[in-house]
Amino acid sequence: MAVTNNRLAEHYTWGNQCDGWHLVKSKNLSVIQERVPSGCSESRHFHTKAEQFFFILSGIATMELEGEIFKVKPSEGIYIPAGSKHKLSNLHEMDLVFTVTSTPPSHGDRIEI
Repeated sequence: MAVTNNRLAEHYTWGNQCDGWHLVKSKNLSVIQERVPSGCSESRHFHTKAEQFFFILSGIATMELEGEIFKVKPSEGIYIPAGSKHKLSNLHEMDLVFTVTSTPPSHGDRIEI
């Protein structure tokens, strides 16, 4: 399939309230659109091989990266090098919607801290 969107893509849930859609899921590349409701976050972790780029579509992401806090707004992105400890949170009232691009794919390459 050449054209995709979150209505056609494989859907999954995580963290009880968060949604993810696999826009691209291949051996070498993963592009996921995610929705994180207000007050939700992921656990602090790192990936041994995958490097990632988070691009914010709506809402504001709070990204803790190696102990430094970044507020990432719509049309902004943040690069997460492989091996970097990080945690994404939505500390604001509106849903956070973003894409995360990983190469190689990060599934199965996550170490919880």
